[in-house]
Amino acid sequence: MNWKKYKINVAIQVLPEAEGIVKYSLVDAAIEAIQKSGFHYQVCPFETVVECTFDELAGLLGQLHEACKDAGTERMISNLKIQVDFAKDVTIEDKMEKYL
Repeated sequence: MNWKKYKINVAIQVLPEAEGIVKYSLVDAAIEAIQKSGFHYQVCPFETVVECTFDELAGLLGQLHEACKDAGTERMISNLKIQVDFAKDVTIEDKMEKYL
C-alpha cells in the first residue's frame, strides 16, 4: 500500500498575530477549522494533534490558515511535527492509551 494513504499524526501549533485582537480567539478559529474537518484530533495546551493522511495534510493547513485570516490574523507562524509509519496507520490512541 502507498504509505501516503495511511493515517499520520500531525501536531499543529499556530502562532497568529493581529493588532488589537486576543490571540486565543485566533487560535480558537484554527481549532474550529480542525473540528469542522471531521478528522480525529486532540487539543493540547501548546498544539493540536490531528489524524489524517499525508495527502490530506495540505488541504487541512489551507483551511486553518484561511480560518485564521478570516478571524483577523495579519501574520502567522505554523509549527508542525509529523509522525509517519510507512507500514500502517499512526493513531493518537497508540500514544495515549495508557494515560486515558
